[in-house]
Amino acid sequence: VQLQAYGGGFVQAGESLRLSCVASGGIFSIASMAWYRQAPGRERELVASITSGGSPEYADSVKGRFTISRDNAENTVFLQMNSLKSEDTAVYYCHTDTLYYFDHEGRAHYEEDLWGKGTLVTVSS
Repeated sequence: VQLQAYGGGFVQAGESLRLSCVASGGIFSIASMAWYRQAPGRERELVASITSGGSPEYADSVKGRFTISRDNAENTVFLQMNSLKSEDTAVYYCHTDTLYYFDHEGRAHYEEDLWGKGTLVTVSS
């Protein structure tokens, strides 16, 4: 099982980007999902999270600009980032606290604290 993030890039301040994170590997259920980011020289911080039922929470720094959503049928979480600022520049990581999957023999398992590889977002002022 793995998480794969997409959608990072280089944009000008004020522009938008949409990140996607797809979970793959026989998955049949995922608990809360979240986006974190880590800027150079800084600790990783929570950007936004969403429960399995779709209830979002946001860091104060992104409220009103970012929107997190998920497609449970596609095991995907999205982060729509609008009005980007230079301080949003960071590597963005997706995360889930628990996901459930079937192995090749049909047996159910779970994986905890799973991180995807990051995707770099660079915002130029």
